[in-house]
Amino acid sequence: MFLHFGVNTFTDSEWGTGQESPSIFNPTDLDANQWVDTAAQAGISLMILTAKHHDGFCLWPSQYTDHSVIGSPWENGHGDVVQEFVNAAKARGVDIGLYLSPWDRHDTRYGHIKEYNEYYLAQLQELLNKYGSVREIWFDGAKGSNTPNMTYYFSDWFSMVMELQSTINIFSDAGPGVRWVGNEKGFAGSTCWSTINRTSLSIGNGSIVNYLNTGDPKGTDWLPAECDVSIRKGWFWHKSEAPKRLSDLLEIYYNSVGRNCLLLLNVPPNTTGLISESDVQRLKEFRGAIDTIFTTNLAEKCSIESSSQRGGKNSNFGPENVLDSDHLWTYWAPSDEDSKDHWIEFTAKTGKIKFNVIRIQEAIGLGQRIKKHIIYVDGSPVAEGTTIGYKKLHRLEKGVVDAFSVKIKIVGSRATPLISSVGFHFDPFWHPNGKESSQRVH
Repeated sequence: MFLHFGVNTFTDSEWGTGQESPSIFNPTDLDANQWVDTAAQAGISLMILTAKHHDGFCLWPSQYTDHSVIGSPWENGHGDVVQEFVNAAKARGVDIGLYLSPWDRHDTRYGHIKEYNEYYLAQLQELLNKYGSVREIWFDGAKGSNTPNMTYYFSDWFSMVMELQSTINIFSDAGPGVRWVGNEKGFAGSTCWSTINRTSLSIGNGSIVNYLNTGDPKGTDWLPAECDVSIRKGWFWHKSEAPKRLSDLLEIYYNSVGRNCLLLLNVPPNTTGLISESDVQRLKEFRGAIDTIFTTNLAEKCSIESSSQRGGKNSNFGPENVLDSDHLWTYWAPSDEDSKDHWIEFTAKTGKIKFNVIRIQEAIGLGQRIKKHIIYVDGSPVAEGTTIGYKKLHRLEKGVVDAFSVKIKIVGSRATPLISSVGFHFDPFWHPNGKESSQRVH
């Protein structure tokens, strides 16, 4: 979950000017526990807060500027939003992330390359020293058009981050830990490799968005994509806006999580300092819908056969591994000597099974291998795709099928394909004609 919060929340803006008075920041009921409870109930494991956005206003009392909560009437200038956020997340076992905007429209050092980079490094050091373990630090290449010569010392920033917290994930257009997916719609490419060449990437370069979206099968760097998108039209809270429909959020889920990516969903606190009730309810519906769809795996009602099995029938690499609870580290592995197309087939033990979603997961800890696959239901092709990765979700364009058998054929792979999990699921909210289901989640 992303949390865009700051002076823009109180000016009804997306991008602040940097001239806002800190006195306008005055959330009357700020409760970071409510943010974290909302996230935890939605099954979210990591929350990223905008410690500083482009307007330069700092949500913590930075010793390097007075353009912060120090000048706010909130908590009589003694408050610290970042600390409250960290305390609440730690209490619930939720990981934290921080975003420190490189672009600063307030600070007069911005545009003076050396001075500003030193200022930025100082604030980065503050955040990473003061607030404990940070799971992800989020960078972008945002830059004011009126300062074309402004250069960010990203390599120095990244070096400091790793020196202070060596286990942190660094997000940017070019990683080095997690890459941007190339858009703010929450959609990955239908082909999406976790691998990419970092030497082909640069931060803030709009010409590489397609490459970011698909990754590179020949990439030398493991840099999985993260899909950032807001639950509302804007990133900051606006009274005039409402959360996206459940069907829209599910569409995002299938095209992010269902395409080998992480979903970073922005849910902005409002002027009271709380996540709005409409957003809380929509997240509950979203979580409920995901549970409704994926809790039951109809593949468990099937017997399984495969084209071959590494080590023979008595080995630990049989097709039955795709139905155990250890998704990542047990898997079906076909024989290395089998040079033909590999397949795994499920046959219903009694009657037919009714589903409209097929889930496939590779043993991602051993790399992303599959380049192309085709799915057959009762002998007829119903879906095909390229990459699988950690998770591939196929919503069947023909809608619900009643099937005796399902065969997944791997017709292209970089190395021996390793499938760790397969599921057949029924999604009552999915209608190929585009009409939103009337079914409610309780």
